[in-house]
Amino acid sequence: MIQRIQTVYLFLAFVATGVLMLFLPLWTTSAGKPFYFMQDPIYTILLGLTTMLTVISIISFKKRQNQFVMNRLNIILNLILLGLFVYRSLNLSGEAEVSEKGIGMFLPIVAIVLLVLANKAIKKDEDLVKSVDRLR
Repeated sequence: MIQRIQTVYLFLAFVATGVLMLFLPLWTTSAGKPFYFMQDPIYTILLGLTTMLTVISIISFKKRQNQFVMNRLNIILNLILLGLFVYRSLNLSGEAEVSEKGIGMFLPIVAIVLLVLANKAIKKDEDLVKSVDRLR
């Protein structure tokens, strides 16, 4: 059902990737301008995919196995996104002036942790259903 703990974790992952990324900059350039994910089409596509997978996973609460697989795909996408952020931030450090890394760069880590917690809760529910089926 929709009131399970994994739905709360998935909703928080949605907030981290879908809502907070709109307001928190990834980093600040040497000119002092904040850099948001919308300024790069690759980041926009990957964040759109992760947000879409999270919403689809929340909606498909009756199919726990599909929800589990979608969360794993979402974790992989967030790891790719985090890798791109780290790669870009390492390239930024060669500037004449030091640029500041923003908190938005670490939001995929928060989403990964929340998705792992959701997968543990889904696995726990699946084990409970299997144990009840054995008693019949």
